[in-house]
Amino acid sequence: MRAFYAIVNLPESALPIAFREIQRVLKPGGLVLLAFHVGDETVKPTDLWGVPISLEFRYFRPSVIGRLLVASGLTVEAIWERGPYAPDVEHQSQRAYVFAQRMHEGVG
Repeated sequence: MRAFYAIVNLPESALPIAFREIQRVLKPGGLVLLAFHVGDETVKPTDLWGVPISLEFRYFRPSVIGRLLVASGLTVEAIWERGPYAPDVEHQSQRAYVFAQRMHEGVG
């Protein structure tokens, strides 16, 4: 399962529920790859591509996401971070990718 930027609009308090649901729907041995912006801030742009919006984009610390995934019953296999691509390609923020797996039945 890929969940690229699927959590960026959720408050941290909602992440345990979301991660338990991911754990629930994965088959034993199933994999999830999360992508998100790294940091502690919440960004509230007023427009996106020239269109007025009312959204909040939340940034998270990879260690926090890893801890919450483990608490939901997943095993964190790897965490990677990267800097942003060019400004004309994407928003200028540090990115994180967390690769996790649901344990096989009877393990863990």
